Amino acid sequence: MGEEQGKPCPECGGQWLARGRRALEIEAEAVRALAGRLDHNFCRAVEVILGAEGRTVVTGVGKSGSVARKIAATLASTGTPSLFLHPSEGVHGDLGMVVRGDVLIVLSYSGASDEILAILPAMKRISIPIIAITAGAQSDLARYAEVVLDVRVEREACPLNLAPTASTTAMLALGDALAVAAMSARKFGAEDYALLHPSGSLGRRLLLTAGDLMRTGEACAQVPGSAPVRDVLFAITAANAGAANIVDDEGRLQGIITDGDIRRHLLEDTACLARPASEIMTRNPRTCSPTQLAAECLDIMQKTARGIGEMPVVDEEGRPLGMLNLKDIVRAGIF
Repeated sequence: MGEEQGKPCPECGGQWLARGRRALEIEAEAVRALAGRLDHNFCRAVEVILGAEGRTVVTGVGKSGSVARKIAATLASTGTPSLFLHPSEGVHGDLGMVVRGDVLIVLSYSGASDEILAILPAMKRISIPIIAITAGAQSDLARYAEVVLDVRVEREACPLNLAPTASTTAMLALGDALAVAAMSARKFGAEDYALLHPSGSLGRRLLLTAGDLMRTGEACAQVPGSAPVRDVLFAITAANAGAANIVDDEGRLQGIITDGDIRRHLLEDTACLARPASEIMTRNPRTCSPTQLAAECLDIMQKTARGIGEMPVVDEEGRPLGMLNLKDIVRAGIF
């Protein structure tokens, strides 16, 4: 791999690689310089965001607008209610999205974008605090803002020094920094994150319980301990399951029988199908509660010496509520 990286590209003789690397170096330097310039204004901006009774509204136009959308999404997913406002749509009615108690973050490198400046008077009239992310420290935008965050860059990564590249990278990084700082101040933890990302892997691991995934009703095989093993086999087959809960006369779990258990006993005794289920069941099997995280159950099932494919889910009195299947846990995306 190292030799391949050292060879010049046959398509361009190394020129494209050199330009690509130079672009990355310029953008990395822009972010490093930005980190060195952070000061009390950054802290003030975080305080304004945390003090808002409403949402954090993020706006920008053009490339800055694209960055603003991402910053709004990051804020929202890390505990700061947020939305994106398109300034051009704003002057045609969408300013109604912004209400007293909100805070406005405005992205404009020049600080002089007409679309941005058109919405600021209305924001001031309803006392919306404004955080400006700009290189125009003396711009009209800066004059409207309570807090100005400087994102000036030495040059763009664009070889013409025209296309917004390093500047938008700096804006994006600064937006992430604001989101992370606010997230930390709110003590927004993994469980909070999971609640906002229920379809993500982390969300499933931190939210899905055994009760959410267990098989119940006809999909859960359950047989009295006094019933013959033949009935257990029929019940497992009917439920399309791999095991059955064996219960006593009061409905409490006595044990468990898997289809593998039945096959092994048949090899030793072909008459075992007539024996009571209680004679061949595994007593005191590993169980879980319906509120136990499915991820914890998976860990138990995988770390048991012989491995567990099915685990009874029981209530506080030991009565089966369902059966947790290893395949169902994996299918739910919990690994």
